[in-house]
Amino acid sequence: MKIKKYCNIYKFKLIIAIVFGTLIACNSQGKRTLLGKTEYQQKLNASYKDASTSPLKSSDLKKFKGLDFFPVDSSYVVKAILIKTKNAPVFRMATTTDRKPSYKEYGILSFTIKGIDCQLTVYQSQDDLRDEKYKNYLFLPFTDNTSGNESYEGGRYMDVMTTDISNNNTLILNFNNTYNPYCAYNDMYSCPLTPRKNHLNLEIKAGIKKFKKS
Repeated sequence: MKIKKYCNIYKFKLIIAIVFGTLIACNSQGKRTLLGKTEYQQKLNASYKDASTSPLKSSDLKKFKGLDFFPVDSSYVVKAILIKTKNAPVFRMATTTDRKPSYKEYGILSFTIKGIDCQLTVYQSQDDLRDEKYKNYLFLPFTDNTSGNESYEGGRYMDVMTTDISNNNTLILNFNNTYNPYCAYNDMYSCPLTPRKNHLNLEIKAGIKKFKKS
């Protein structure tokens, strides 16, 4: 699993650090389990705990024990139909700073959650198209009725891969696998703002919760 971050300091990397002293401690105390209910949560927690990849401020990193998530709920794993946007123009997406990265509207995703019909616009970073590692990533930001309360007010992100889109233009959206922009943890970052049209008028009680800063 690879998680693309849309902030401009550095791209997220998952690094396995092997330290001799830690191995001795683990052998004597038994193998420690990574925090998280799913593999996605465990890998996200591991990368946030690692000072070389974490967006956390040093004061928060010292006390970090794991991110908060809603309970895993299969009803937030849905099939979406993608209608690709033809001849979409390149535009400059607003961010939390003066930075305005280039994006294109890739298409509209239509799906149903708990009997409610929903639509979200998915975007394609023009910078990522020039990066072999990230050229297949699409950017899906959204807000919902938990935003500003249980979840981050600026919205949450989800990675969508062009390689996951079927021949009949369907794909699976897993709202349990969402993450916050880096600026939810540290205001030194510049992060894309969720467009107003990507608000879901329901509570998405799945995925990452709001971070409680120190």
